[in-house]
Amino acid sequence: MRYLLQRHPIAIKAHFAHSLVLTYALSAEALRPLVPPGLELDTYRATEQDPELGFVAAALVDTRALRPARLPARFGGNFRLTGYRIFTRFRTPGGRTMRGLRILRSDTDSRLMSLGGNALTRYNYRLARISSQLNAGGDTLDFRVDSADGQADLQVRAHLHSAPAPLPVASPFADQHAARRFAGPLPYTFEHEPQTRSVVIVKAFRAHWDPQPVSVDVHRLTFFDHGPLAGTRPVLANAFHVADVDYGWHRGLRRAENGGLR
Repeated sequence: MRYLLQRHPIAIKAHFAHSLVLTYALSAEALRPLVPPGLELDTYRATEQDPELGFVAAALVDTRALRPARLPARFGGNFRLTGYRIFTRFRTPGGRTMRGLRILRSDTDSRLMSLGGNALTRYNYRLARISSQLNAGGDTLDFRVDSADGQADLQVRAHLHSAPAPLPVASPFADQHAARRFAGPLPYTFEHEPQTRSVVIVKAFRAHWDPQPVSVDVHRLTFFDHGPLAGTRPVLANAFHVADVDYGWHRGLRRAENGGLR
């Protein structure tokens, strides 16, 4: 039974050379059907008169020395990863609320990462051509993703010298404080296990985490042109960059859909 292995059973460590996260605002009604039982859509509205919004993060990460946490860094691999996640909440019977991300799709430039990631998680990895380049002066960072099926192509330039940048022109956030609440990655990642009506919770650990708002030029983004979000009108709500940080994930833990312990 494959699902028994896909519970993130191994703690992972890595170093992020760069992490760039673009957060897009969409109507809450468009995103709620993509949130499985046990989770709630994490929403925002600047005023009571504004429409309720949900958010999808497009994350691009240049990872170094990614490996099982018990192994030294020299045994790790260097991979580029991209992923699309919905901002969600998970409540426990004791009243605790966890904020985290629910995976929609992941891409990687490594066949090993794809095979291992799909064997041990539900992150839905696919192979893609992914490149990242920091210009000679360190002012701009370019990511390009060419997905195998064309449904997750992405080309973006981040202007690192702009940090801290103002919010994008059409951002729905009232201020940077509100925007930072939706600056993924968040402390938790959630996966739904329908076979046992459980939620697998993966907690991250990180050091010196201080993402900075940056201005970006998004030249190509095809994810919202396909699948259940085709026809929606996502709006770039914020963009945050962080570099040269250690990051990792604990082993996954399971809870019932109602938040109870397993």
